Amino acid sequence: MNQPLLGVRDLVVRYGSVTAVDRVSFSVDAGETLALDGPSGCGKSSTALAVLQLRRPASGEVWFEGRELTGLAERELRPLRRRMQPVFQDPYGSLSPRHRVRDAVAEPLKVQGRWDAESGPRQVAELLDRVGLSPAHAGRRPHELSGGQCQRVGIARALASEPRLLVLDEPVSALDPSVRAGVLNLLADLRDELGLGYLFICHDRSVVRHFADRVVELRDGRVSSGSPRS
Repeated sequence: MNQPLLGVRDLVVRYGSVTAVDRVSFSVDAGETLALDGPSGCGKSSTALAVLQLRRPASGEVWFEGRELTGLAERELRPLRRRMQPVFQDPYGSLSPRHRVRDAVAEPLKVQGRWDAESGPRQVAELLDRVGLSPAHAGRRPHELSGGQCQRVGIARALASEPRLLVLDEPVSALDPSVRAGVLNLLADLRDELGLGYLFICHDRSVVRHFADRVVELRDGRVSSGSPRS
């Protein structure tokens, strides 16, 4: 049996005396979308933060590409985080209002030491094209874009790191219904073309049914139903 891209085992996340995530387990394969479904406050976003190691779990294990993350020092996590990228709910809030689109997409390349003055602009143009944006969008700032266009910039920015896993935290809930389908179709195409794994956090069951391969339902921080296959 192939090793999953992401494995989460008996994950516990606490905030002081409050247990937000209580022994949650699941896995995500390359090329697969696993949805975490459930009402507000059920532990979905806390689980995502723990997967990304932006919130260290109280106990449990997070495995990514065969490596256990929870005991690693920050310097050891840094190159692994590049390969597991978030896409956030608020497309405007996730981008700096001061940065033009081309600068926002180029930033990961520069931070990771992969920017080249000759090939970098071409990479940025290719990333924007891949998410359905034109060269004309490159010079705009977030307030000059629609919500759907901003979310496409956020996806391009995530792809700049050449990830294997995207953690999608309510990526279409802030968008108008008329543009949700276009963003979901884009994400599905990217998943299939690049073999990405998706941890997809969503509370809209109609979206989950349309987009996810498997669903894990959380209630009060615990798995209440679904197919965790941990």
